[in-house]
Amino acid sequence: MHIAVVDPSRTVLKCIERMLVAREHRVYPFTNGADALQHIEGDPRIDAIIISAEQAVGSGSGIELCWQARLLASSYRPIYVILMSSHDGRKTLVEGLDSGADDFIAKPPLAEELYARLRAAERVTSMQRELIRMATTDSLTGVLNRRAFFARSQQVCDRAAAGVPISVIMLDIDNFKRINDRFGHSQGDQVICRVAAEAQKDERIVARLGGEEFAVILEADMTAALEIAERLRADIAAFVFDTPKGQLTVTSSFGVSEWRDGDDLDELLRRADIALYAAKAAGRNRVVADQPGLWVMDYGQHPTVIRNAARSVPAA
Repeated sequence: MHIAVVDPSRTVLKCIERMLVAREHRVYPFTNGADALQHIEGDPRIDAIIISAEQAVGSGSGIELCWQARLLASSYRPIYVILMSSHDGRKTLVEGLDSGADDFIAKPPLAEELYARLRAAERVTSMQRELIRMATTDSLTGVLNRRAFFARSQQVCDRAAAGVPISVIMLDIDNFKRINDRFGHSQGDQVICRVAAEAQKDERIVARLGGEEFAVILEADMTAALEIAERLRADIAAFVFDTPKGQLTVTSSFGVSEWRDGDDLDELLRRADIALYAAKAAGRNRVVADQPGLWVMDYGQHPTVIRNAARSVPAA
């Protein structure tokens, strides 16, 4: 485990560090609670913190640190909090548990007792991580599901107020029903997984929104997002699947939108979705950028206007 330890005594820190390192834990010692919290906030690898109830003046009480550490945990990040105190009175125990501690241990801790409590912590955090994985990822592809994507994307969009360029790419596999009908649903699932893996390269935030449709959110302007979408389009078009019914190739259509002043996440996705439908109407296997006026087009009556808006990539 990656464990932060907070105690005003460097001697106590060294003692606990030796015990933890002996069991191959990674230890981050701190004499100041504020420094520990800052480090934990920026390091998602830390999954446990041992907090001394007896803190130095100006560092905040151990009870307060338990509460602040609990606030750093979220539905997407488990943090196991152990309060450590040289006073094993019931009041300290109750206050610690009520303030967010998961466990309590006497100070200085006995090595075997500390190891046993950390084994319990590993069981709990492992179970929590698995529950988080199940709740946030698409079971077929392993990318984010719709709910998790909206939560992660909102965090990205919040940075737009600071001037960070934000764009969304919507992509949909072309003629997917035909793939299922001709090659079977098992082969269709393989296509979906391959497309998801390609979209997720470079640690992008990607979600399967449903069926064969995916969304990607990027810290990038329209020009950069279009380049990424075009590379994805070309890479997917180059896929070749050998099946019992012959070789299978696939194409995808893309819609791209960039954050505008006054936007919210729903509006950003709505414009990308409209651009995606324009790409479909213009012949598929192409990338269309959101632009003013695109939303008023009647795709059935004005296909020429849509084709002019689309990038000149021939349909497969």
